[in-house]
Amino acid sequence: MPSKLVILDRDGVINSDSAQFIKSPDEWKPIPGSLNAIARLNQSGYRVVVATNQSGVGRDLFDMDTLNRIHQKMHKAVAEVGGRIDAIFYCPHTADSACDCRKPKPGMFKRISETLNIDLKGVPTVGDSLRDLQAGAAVGCQPLLVRTGKGTKTEADGNLPEGTQVFADLSAAVDHILKKATK
Repeated sequence: MPSKLVILDRDGVINSDSAQFIKSPDEWKPIPGSLNAIARLNQSGYRVVVATNQSGVGRDLFDMDTLNRIHQKMHKAVAEVGGRIDAIFYCPHTADSACDCRKPKPGMFKRISETLNIDLKGVPTVGDSLRDLQAGAAVGCQPLLVRTGKGTKTEADGNLPEGTQVFADLSAAVDHILKKATK
């Protein structure tokens, strides 16, 4: 039985994405229904962890203080609807860096596993881009694609990891996770 954990990408899953990056708390805007979806997971006993590439830090588009303020806004917004995000893992590196944490590499997911002392086999991971799903699938997570953010294009491009399930948005993905948990 997989642990009661769900791993979410941030931009395009929880909040609206931008080709110019989310560079300030003002630019962070939740996708309708996403915050309540996180609260529903919490109320059903799930821990929620965010795994997000944030290369804007490595590109000097914003600094760590700004990233922390964006995440404080997200924590506060989730708390206002009765939910919580248990941890945020991020990769600040650019695409051309040799790190092992930038999705699609599985380093961030391995760190989640080690930090929480949890086997990620079967743990749902929700993303809107192929690299989100690949990173999770590499460590045995159940990949769930949402059509928000880049998700519609990701679905159309194909080559999704085996067993990927597709949902309209985070709320629909959470409906599926919770329904599956009661079976």
